[in-house]
Amino acid sequence: MSGSPGPGSVPAERRTGHGGHGPDAGPGKGTEPGKGAGHGRDTGPGHEQGTGEGKKQPGKLRTALGGLTTRGRSFLAAGMAAAVCAYVLGQADLLRVGMLLSALPLVCVLVLYRTRYRVSGSRRLAPARVAVRTEARVHLGVDNVSRLPTGLLMLEDRVPYVLGPRPRFVLDRVEPGGKREVSYRVRSDMRGRFPLGPLQLRLTDPFGMCELTRSFSTYDTLTVVPQTVQLPPARLTGDATGYGDGRHRSLALAGEDDVIPRGYRHGDDLRRVHWRSTARYGELMVRREEQPQKARCTVLLDTRRAAYTGSGPDSPFEWAVSGAASVCMHLLERGYAVRLLTDTGTMVPGPEGVGFAGDPSDAAGLLLDALALLEHSDQADMSYAYDMLRGGVGGQEGLLVAFLGDLDEGQAVTVGRMRQSTNKAVAFCCAAATAADDAAPQDPGYGGEAAGAGGAAYSAADTGGNGVTGGASATATVPPPPAAAPDDEALRVLRESGWTALRGGPGLAMPALWQEADQVTAKGMDR
Repeated sequence: MSGSPGPGSVPAERRTGHGGHGPDAGPGKGTEPGKGAGHGRDTGPGHEQGTGEGKKQPGKLRTALGGLTTRGRSFLAAGMAAAVCAYVLGQADLLRVGMLLSALPLVCVLVLYRTRYRVSGSRRLAPARVAVRTEARVHLGVDNVSRLPTGLLMLEDRVPYVLGPRPRFVLDRVEPGGKREVSYRVRSDMRGRFPLGPLQLRLTDPFGMCELTRSFSTYDTLTVVPQTVQLPPARLTGDATGYGDGRHRSLALAGEDDVIPRGYRHGDDLRRVHWRSTARYGELMVRREEQPQKARCTVLLDTRRAAYTGSGPDSPFEWAVSGAASVCMHLLERGYAVRLLTDTGTMVPGPEGVGFAGDPSDAAGLLLDALALLEHSDQADMSYAYDMLRGGVGGQEGLLVAFLGDLDEGQAVTVGRMRQSTNKAVAFCCAAATAADDAAPQDPGYGGEAAGAGGAAYSAADTGGNGVTGGASATATVPPPPAAAPDDEALRVLRESGWTALRGGPGLAMPALWQEADQVTAKGMDR
């Protein structure tokens, strides 16, 4: 089984039910050992206790008769036909045959109706969170908790059609106290949360005349998160000049008059106790130490429905979601405080107005879960996202990485203003390809610019504002470039605003784009 994102890869086990599967299923106040029935009420998370009493309820026998299979109905019809023919023809032997054919399915129904044993079911997902196009294994267990052996059982688990066909297993006789385990695999090409269950058991007689179905009430959830790719190390940073060594640190004020104390916490060194502040505040106080400040990164994801074309696993929107997940996981592994911001102004994780989470493992799980459920929005522009970022002073937001769809000139200007509150800003525009782009060969390792420009994306620092790269002088006459497409105009506006803007989309490798963005940003800093 292929790998899955680190967070959430621990197998999760859950009891899917515990209930009798005899036909006496029904609501009741409790059960006695060896009595009672199939459906049950939940008595705790993931656990179902069978309910029902020995007293028969009206309609249960009709329900059991409704469980006759095609074979059982055929035997019953043949017996009745034989009995009618025997009466008309006056053949006693034929009447006996008809009675036998009619009695066999009815006896099977009565046996199943009187069956009183209980089974419990369990389900375990390994893992409970998987990436797109990654398989997960579901383990099912059935325990016979009664004192009677079971008959032939058919085990069926309900799964959404996105995960594949509905699994079915046939279990032979389960002895008292016995256990049977089966497993199956699921795989999804789409993100989301998919319910697994409830588990169903079909009880049948040895002759196959009658079949009764009992269902548990609990289910589990499989979370399918965007697929992430490993990104190469880069120098793209927000508040720091490096991933581990260059972070800013708050100055430790060592003077007696300038010391900033804080309350004592369990595990603090007693040598750091500041006795003057302790006497002043009436509680144990310690000196603050020099603390590193985490580098921050905001990942902006454009989810506007009008900004993307197409749908499905290979659509531009899914590419943007996968790229945002890859950047989030890449920076979290390097100690960044990362938050996800959408065009609707929603931030994940953390409280509103802050958004940055402290624990990387918790942040990774929250970000992946949020991206798994992310859908298109009906917003017309990026104003909500701009309002969330414009309150910060220059550099306060650290690094800003944006995955954008189609932008008109006005929307590009709004996004360009977001650069003012950040230290560095990188944008990957998943705009629809133009006819000129389709005709020109592209290098998948770069940002998808026309081959006449060398396939390399550039920023305003590289061109000096005129859009012409230096280093070589042209001596041949070349035709004038075609008129800029709308997406090229958006890239130009972003670059003039200080963004490092590259074109992305399906078919372009995110690691190569990430490395190119780092190189372009480094060139701009050197210049």
